[in-house]
Amino acid sequence: MLAAALVFVAAPRAEAADTLLSQNRPTLASSTENGGAPAAAAVDGNPATRWGSAWSDPQWLRVDLGATAAVSSVKITWEAAYAKAFQLQTSADGTAWTTIYSTANGAGGTQTLPVTGQGRYVRVYGTQRGTGYGYSLYEFQVYGSYTSPPPTDGPGYVPADPPVTGVTPSTAVPPDTNPPTTHHEFQANCSVSRSNLNDDPIVFPKLPGASHSHTFMGNTTTYAGTTLATLQAGGTSCITPGDKTGYWMPTLLNGDTAVQPIGRQVIYYKSGVIDYRSVRPFPAGLRYVVGSPQATLEDFRNSPGAVEGFECGDSSFNWDIPATCAPGTQLNARMQAPSCWDGLHLDTPDHKSHMAYPVLGVCPADHPVAVPMIEFKMAWPVSGDMRNVHFSSGRGYSFHYDVFNAWDAPTLAALTRHCINGGLQCDPRGFDLYKPDRGAALNENYQLP
Repeated sequence: MLAAALVFVAAPRAEAADTLLSQNRPTLASSTENGGAPAAAAVDGNPATRWGSAWSDPQWLRVDLGATAAVSSVKITWEAAYAKAFQLQTSADGTAWTTIYSTANGAGGTQTLPVTGQGRYVRVYGTQRGTGYGYSLYEFQVYGSYTSPPPTDGPGYVPADPPVTGVTPSTAVPPDTNPPTTHHEFQANCSVSRSNLNDDPIVFPKLPGASHSHTFMGNTTTYAGTTLATLQAGGTSCITPGDKTGYWMPTLLNGDTAVQPIGRQVIYYKSGVIDYRSVRPFPAGLRYVVGSPQATLEDFRNSPGAVEGFECGDSSFNWDIPATCAPGTQLNARMQAPSCWDGLHLDTPDHKSHMAYPVLGVCPADHPVAVPMIEFKMAWPVSGDMRNVHFSSGRGYSFHYDVFNAWDAPTLAALTRHCINGGLQCDPRGFDLYKPDRGAALNENYQLP
């Protein structure tokens, strides 16, 4: 193994010009130790939280700076489980990497490493652990300057009108209740409204036929030219008439045959933050994409939104569609959406940057507005030999979905207030079977009384 070496060009520079670029930026890791040590904790600015990896080599943590930057230094604060040998690397696309620092004799603790490199993505790549545990980072801080600052307006940005400003993420812990509060959610039950349509009004607006095939639920009019106004004027396949939201996902195929979910599927609206009382309804027209058709198996497995992967019968935690499922069972998938909003944009060019996942139950400072966390719970009637089962977007781990909010605002507000803020486990009426004394938000026709 090579002796410790720095790969950088020494050059005079003003330390004061360095800017912390990585804080609260999107992260991805090769693995996580447990639910209490997520990748995002290494860039949250909180020295009490950490990312922890699996107990094997190699492992890595990647941060997306949002735009190309000249990287001038990296500060790493290790927990006791440190890296003896590791590299710092940059990348323009998150795929091809250039090493800007390398050591085979790391000592842990806090390391401030001057480097010279350029890229949108920066990662620490550990090849030899210093202990028998995994890699554990309290903070991973990347300093430098943007060569082209991340834009905040222009093509692809849809501003919120009005924006939501002046919000501080809640760190409060709701008090204990009697009986205990165990849930803070309500259901939207929606069936397939349109199927096998190669449209995506978020990713390919006004371009019919430009996307892979999608299965649509909720709004009955969703197509390439969909706008908030067309959704509000349309019908819905949801049991709640006020939910005219467009929901869609890649079509599941068994060979060349499309397989559609049968009956109403469950779309949960939950609290993604500890202080469920701070969750507020979606703004009209908010839209985003959850997951990615370009995801690798590792991306999907380590996504903050992944929930147990694919299931069928007794088989669970599959991060691709299983090769076989017991005859008569169904293929199930659950995936959670980010639930922290920047308060400024209804959409951004990548259809993701205006949304973020909470970090250990608290929204990051640059996405301070807690909104409902959507969780898709889908079931497809397919079983037996699954070797030819895939999505129109690719392998199972390419699963993703889109949301374009068009709820009737008073109805969504009532359900959010009664069920999420109220700490209930509600059905689509806003009724908690286990706490019937609390009543319902909607009447027997699923409308406001």
